[in-house]
Amino acid sequence: MQAFTVHQGLVAPMDRENVDTDAIIPKQFLKSIKRSGFGPNLFDEWRYLDKGEPGQDLATRKPNPNFVLNQPRYAGASILIARRNFGCGSSREHAPWALEQYGFRALIAPSFADIFFNNCFKNGLLPIQLGEAQVATLFDEVAAFPGYRLTVDLPRQVIVKPDGSELPFEVQPFRKYCLVGGFDDIGLTLRHADKIRAFEAERLARMPWLATRNVA
Repeated sequence: MQAFTVHQGLVAPMDRENVDTDAIIPKQFLKSIKRSGFGPNLFDEWRYLDKGEPGQDLATRKPNPNFVLNQPRYAGASILIARRNFGCGSSREHAPWALEQYGFRALIAPSFADIFFNNCFKNGLLPIQLGEAQVATLFDEVAAFPGYRLTVDLPRQVIVKPDGSELPFEVQPFRKYCLVGGFDDIGLTLRHADKIRAFEAERLARMPWLATRNVA
């Protein structure tokens, strides 16, 4: 998992409440058994005027010119601001995969659905909860200033605005530790690889029959 320390990025606004996971990555794309390739279909039903299917050639698609992520001023955005209850609906882990693979590193909203919120941390995305008034101000500033960028400093737990002012945010210490270190669940376990190997060697020495395999 990619570590998250300090990230500066262009901000894109998703000015909708209750954005559910089926909108983030529609159900037909869940057929894939891979954990990659979901970025091109992020918000597929909103980004395109035609219905998308897995493996479809994007060059043949019809982009929706009115959708925020298709607007040139937000090309390359890596921070998404949204309204309340972002990520509601079914508990598909594909939603944070699609957001991260599109290029987003941080999400800012007044609230997130619980399962989606947890899945973000497990996949290298930083979801930040701010007050509704603070988020509303960010929406106004993004609209007023093309090229609006924020700096997200996770070690200090602050968002730095272009004028230098800071917005503090809360994050659980363990989740912060995992993101800063780039540890997903497997990575956390592999920190103890030497101890695991030593235990397996010692166990095999005591119980050598465990290495015996039946050959049909």
